[in-house]
Amino acid sequence: MSTSHLAQATTWITAAATLHGEALPEHLMQRLGIGRRAALSLLRKLEAAKWLVRSGTTRRPCFAPGALRQVVHTYPLAGLEEDIPWSRDFAPYLAMPPNVSRMAQHAFSELLNNAIDHSGGTAVTVSMRQTAMHLQLLVSDDGCGLFQRIEQSFAIHDPQLAMFELSKGKLTSLPEAHTGRGLYFTSRLADFFHVHANHQAFQRQAVDRGGWARSRPMERTGTSVYMAIALDTPRTLDGVMALHSVEGAAHRFDATTVPLRLLLADNVSLESRAQARRVSARLPVFRRAEVDFTGVDDVGHAFADELFRVFRRAHPDLDLVPVGMAPRVASMIDAVQAG
Repeated sequence: MSTSHLAQATTWITAAATLHGEALPEHLMQRLGIGRRAALSLLRKLEAAKWLVRSGTTRRPCFAPGALRQVVHTYPLAGLEEDIPWSRDFAPYLAMPPNVSRMAQHAFSELLNNAIDHSGGTAVTVSMRQTAMHLQLLVSDDGCGLFQRIEQSFAIHDPQLAMFELSKGKLTSLPEAHTGRGLYFTSRLADFFHVHANHQAFQRQAVDRGGWARSRPMERTGTSVYMAIALDTPRTLDGVMALHSVEGAAHRFDATTVPLRLLLADNVSLESRAQARRVSARLPVFRRAEVDFTGVDDVGHAFADELFRVFRRAHPDLDLVPVGMAPRVASMIDAVQAG
């Protein structure tokens, strides 16, 4: 049995075992055009690798999906509705705790809908893999790329600044149809979240207080989003959404966190009023904004004064809260607030 047959089979064996448990050897023979001995050999390898579990007798075995599961499908984007692939092609073949299943469905729907409505592409490939510890989701389209779309819609030419605006939430190129919640909340459901587009990549990890950071991009067209959720996470969809509501209402998105680390680059520090205005842009659409200084060692007086005196006085209804401050940053902000 070739290695290529083994690798290829992992992308569809989960569904095949669910649908053809007692006749799985015959299904492999027909699907791969191989003999019974080769089919049985492949099944033994898949079982040893935890893709399958076997029950029944030696003469009449029955196969079912194992601890490792994977479903992969490619869809034309024209006319695609994101709920059908989830209910038909993915949900029946995975086994997750209820809280993870609900978060997975939400993320699946949001990411697939983004590809449908925003990518301008022709096709999207969705891969979902379940390991012993994580659920992993990869959604890749062949469109223009996320950062090119933002450049076209908002004239933001620097992908890092585009990611900075996305990180605040409520940014959408189709305001009549979307509210800009999808990527914001989907990234916060995950333990690991990666966005690749237009030769740029950014990642967010739940354990990293500083939020988004640059990562190594994949060399491909379109947009690819990868996320992983621990199967034993206590996180819930409603709980994550409630964290971004001032009053803890799971469906009101009026609190955000702004990761200043995304504004840093080589030989660039936070010094100017222009940088502060970039931070404060669109923040008045929220009731509370945490300005996260994690990874920022120092700031200039003009930056701090513009953000925490000038802007704050102009928007008294916005609760502007600095967090993650180094001692020098805290001292500067205290100084400008004191007047």
